[in-house]
Amino acid sequence: MFDAALRARTGPVLGRMAAVLDRRWITPDRLTGLNLLLGLGSAGLAAAQWWMPSLAAWLLCRAADGLDGPLARLRRRRSGEEDPGRGGFWDISADFVVYGATVVGVGMGATAAFGAPWLPFLLVLFTYYINGAVFLAFSSIAEKTGRRIDDGRSLSFLGGLAEGAETVVVHSLWLVLPDFAWFIAAVWALAVGVSAGHRIVAGYRALS
Repeated sequence: MFDAALRARTGPVLGRMAAVLDRRWITPDRLTGLNLLLGLGSAGLAAAQWWMPSLAAWLLCRAADGLDGPLARLRRRRSGEEDPGRGGFWDISADFVVYGATVVGVGMGATAAFGAPWLPFLLVLFTYYINGAVFLAFSSIAEKTGRRIDDGRSLSFLGGLAEGAETVVVHSLWLVLPDFAWFIAAVWALAVGVSAGHRIVAGYRALS
């Protein structure tokens, strides 16, 4: 919901940070790999009920995810090369693994530590599945039919109630308040479900 406004505000800052990171041994793909490793680490730490270390790994994971794209665009502008799409594919693949793993990790930790019910976490995974399928299908068809949404990213993203910024906040909240994680997950599943429904309608209309 807030991603477009946040990108406009944080874009210049991330661009400057990417320029600082622009070293030969730091590549966008390596930042994406770091995002993946930190995300899996966060999931494992949450499953072990190490909530604050898990939160730190999660936030660092999201920072790496926020910088790989700006660094890639910086290098393409300098070289004049076309975007081959490999980085975007690697990035979205890593994100899906991280999102799923962190839900499972928090669910395991909260169940073991507080006897939390599994159902809310399963519902979050279900709604993530729907959202992922819808936006990937839309992006593919929009590219094929010449209706691509170009906001600087590799894929065409449909806006919605639940986007990247909200995901960062919610995943952080249930690590800060793990005894309420199942309740936060239930509310979040509802929000992501509403967002999925909106994306289905918006995508259908956009392709009409």
